[in-house]
Amino acid sequence: MSLPLENYRIFAIKYAHHHRLARENFIGGDLHDGPMPIDYFVWAIIGGDHTYIVDTGFDGAMADRRGRTITHPVGEGVRRVGIDTETVTDVIITHMHYDHAGNHLLFPGALFHVQEREMAFCTGRCMCHGELRHPFAVEDVKAMVDKLFAGRVRFHHGDAELAPGLTLHRVGGHSDGLQIVRVHTERGWVVLASDAAHFFANIEQQRPYPVVYHIGDMLEGYATVNRLAASAEHVIPGHDPLVLERYPAMDGDTAGWIVRVDLSPLEVE
Repeated sequence: MSLPLENYRIFAIKYAHHHRLARENFIGGDLHDGPMPIDYFVWAIIGGDHTYIVDTGFDGAMADRRGRTITHPVGEGVRRVGIDTETVTDVIITHMHYDHAGNHLLFPGALFHVQEREMAFCTGRCMCHGELRHPFAVEDVKAMVDKLFAGRVRFHHGDAELAPGLTLHRVGGHSDGLQIVRVHTERGWVVLASDAAHFFANIEQQRPYPVVYHIGDMLEGYATVNRLAASAEHVIPGHDPLVLERYPAMDGDTAGWIVRVDLSPLEVE
C-alpha cells in the first residue's frame, strides 16, 4: 500500500548574482542583446517532519575566483527559513558544477544524493578537456569523494523516489549526470529544474544554454521537465531573477531574496 503524497513547502533562496548580457545565455547569441543577469539559488524543501536542501552553492572565496557577487551567504539563507544547518540530514546535489556543490562544511551531518553518472563524469576522461572541466571546481569533487569514503553519499541511477511526493530524475544535457527534483505541493507537482533550464526563456523558447555537454539531452530535458510539472507555472528554472518577481516572498524582509515557489505565482497587473 503506497503512502499518501506529502505537500511540501519550497523556498528558493538567492545567494549570489552576476551581471551578463543576453547573448551569453543562449547558444547562437541573442539578436536583442542587452542586460540579462543571472542569479544563483539553493532550495529548501520542508515537509511535516523532514527537510531537504537542494544544492549547496559557493562561498566567498569561489565568488572572488569566478567574478561573482555573494548577496547572502548560503548558510544565512538556509537559517533564515528556519533550518539549522547542523541538523540537516539530506542534501540533493543536482550536479557537481562549482555553483551547486560548494560550501563543503555547511551540512556536516547530511547524506548527499548524487547521480552516479555525474560522479563518473566529473572524475572521468571528459575532465581531460578544459572546456568541459571549467564549470567544475576540483576542491568540490575532492570533497565529495571524501564524503563518499565517509559513508555520506547515496548514488542514484536515473529516477528515484526519496519520499512520497519527492522524486529525482536524471536529464543530463548541461552536465552528464544533471538531475531535477519533482516536489508535490498544495498546488500540484513543482519541478526544480536547476540547470536543465537556467532561465524561463531557455525552456519556453527551446533555446539551449551555451554551457552544455550534450545538446540533444538538454532539449529532451525540456520535454521531461514539462512532462513532470503540473503546468508551465510549476517549472522553476535554476538561475532566473524572474523567479524572485513571479513568486511571493517568504515575508516582508525577504523580498528579492527568498520566495515560496510552492505557492501560486503572483498576479501580474
